[in-house]
Amino acid sequence: RRLNVRVNIELLSVSNPVHKKDLAVRLTDDTDPFFLYNLVISEEDFQSLKSQQGLLVDFSAFPQKFIDLLQQCIQEQNKDIPRFLLQLVSSAPALDHTPVSLNVVETNPFKHLTHLSLKFLPGTDAEIKKFLANCLKCLKEDKLMLEEKLKKTEEDLTRQLSYTQQSLSEKSRELDKLKNEWTSYTTALSNKHSQELTTEKERALQAQTQYQQQHEQQKKELENLHQKSIQQLQNRLSELEVINKDLTERRYKGDSTVRELKAKLSGIEDEYQRAKQEVLSLRRENTTLDAECHEKEKLINQLQTRVAVLEQEIKDKDQLVTRTKEVLDATQEQKVILEESTEEKQRHIEKLETTIKSLSAELLKANEIIKKLQGDLKTLMSKLKLKNTVTIQQEKLLAEKEERLQKEQRESQEMGQSLRMKEQEICKLQEQLEGTIQKLEESKQLLKTNENVITWLNRQLSEVQMAKKLDTPASAHGGGRAAVSPHGMPDRPSFHSSGINHPVSPLYAFPNFPEPTHNKNANSQSLFLQVQFNSQLLKLNRCSDAQTVTAAGHPANKENGDQMGLESKYFRKKDDSIPLRGLSQNTLNLEYLRPYLPTKAQPSPKAAGTPASAYFPG
Repeated sequence: RRLNVRVNIELLSVSNPVHKKDLAVRLTDDTDPFFLYNLVISEEDFQSLKSQQGLLVDFSAFPQKFIDLLQQCIQEQNKDIPRFLLQLVSSAPALDHTPVSLNVVETNPFKHLTHLSLKFLPGTDAEIKKFLANCLKCLKEDKLMLEEKLKKTEEDLTRQLSYTQQSLSEKSRELDKLKNEWTSYTTALSNKHSQELTTEKERALQAQTQYQQQHEQQKKELENLHQKSIQQLQNRLSELEVINKDLTERRYKGDSTVRELKAKLSGIEDEYQRAKQEVLSLRRENTTLDAECHEKEKLINQLQTRVAVLEQEIKDKDQLVTRTKEVLDATQEQKVILEESTEEKQRHIEKLETTIKSLSAELLKANEIIKKLQGDLKTLMSKLKLKNTVTIQQEKLLAEKEERLQKEQRESQEMGQSLRMKEQEICKLQEQLEGTIQKLEESKQLLKTNENVITWLNRQLSEVQMAKKLDTPASAHGGGRAAVSPHGMPDRPSFHSSGINHPVSPLYAFPNFPEPTHNKNANSQSLFLQVQFNSQLLKLNRCSDAQTVTAAGHPANKENGDQMGLESKYFRKKDDSIPLRGLSQNTLNLEYLRPYLPTKAQPSPKAAGTPASAYFPG
């Protein structure tokens, strides 16, 4: 079965008779007050436990390590297959006051490893009573604390209640006052409004009569103007038929240009996809180069550490060489002293040879002394030879280490040069990346401009088709009625006086009906629209330059925001642009009647969001 057990760990210090430290571990269950198991481990007991279970921790560090193991068990307890388990094993079938062993077990697919097993003794009656008394004491202290908190909260709540009741009474009084004021104010307002309504009704009646009179006068004037305009429209019908023929020719030209643009679009899309693939490949190369740079940096750091270690070894060897030199100097001084002493001895021997006959016994003693000195000299000479061999070996080792140092320095220099080369390659790749990104942006801009041109051409084609459909019923009536556009405006005219046989855009060529100059009325406001075609339009067929159309209206029409013409960005010269043909170098000055103006103001190319597609002829 699974239980939630509380583990208490305490360090007890006992000073009588000897200062000792004991570790007390207690197992309890919050749901079962009679569940109590104790364990007291002294330093001596811990030594035996350490030897039995092969622990690598001292008594001072054991409590913290035991707590760490318990925390790992707590972290793993909610998992389906926990890594660390806390097992409470008893010999009896149930926990009936029998000794129990607590095991900290680590599970893996191969084996269950017990990191620690501790034997707990069940608590005696006295210990259980003591434990229960402590629990009771803690509960009583908690109860007292809670009672004090309750009293404080009750007092605060009663104060807040009284304060809120007082504020409620005050607010209710204020509400009654405001209600009374509001009723009086509403009555006064209703009286005022009734008076104002009566006066306004009288004014409205007077204004209505005035407007009716004005309307009748305007109606008569408009009827006269309408008759005149009908006569002019019948004259223009013949001109519009000629324009219709020109429009059909232009439609065929537009179809050819649309096909060319579609072919260009497909080519640009292929280039865009290639550029995308190139960018992806460059990014991959960048990542590989970054990884290589990191590896090279690691190698450089390792080589630098090696160089530092070798420098330290060289310093140690230098110190050893200086010491050996000092020893050599000392031995040479001893040798000089010994040579001097030998010379003195030889002199002494020469003196003794003169007296050898009389002092034979002393000579024998002297010979023995000389033999001893010669043996000492031999030992010193052998020691000197040994020291010389050691110094020669050390010099060889020094030479080898110097060669190694030089090799490593060369390797580090080569690595630095290769790193610089890689950095230069990375800079070049970054420049190539920036160039490809710029090309991508340019191709996107070209795509946008091509799309705008295609939409404009499609609109022009649809307008031409609409004009054809509207012109066919007009011609069937035999010149009785004028062809009218879907917006309530007449279709495109041709101008014989100015020699223009090319069409003008339907959306702004005839927004109003023209009025002769000798029949102008003082009350009616006429609109004067001037359409200018730039002198450079004749060069479009040769150099594929963009054309400009500037429309200047009456000042009253400018205030409404009718800006006729294309934006400047559609007239910039491009290498792959398609020339727009069929415009002549002339200026049209047309006058139109005000009553036949379109009720809805036509938006400017910028405001409409389209690149002047409706304002430029096909």
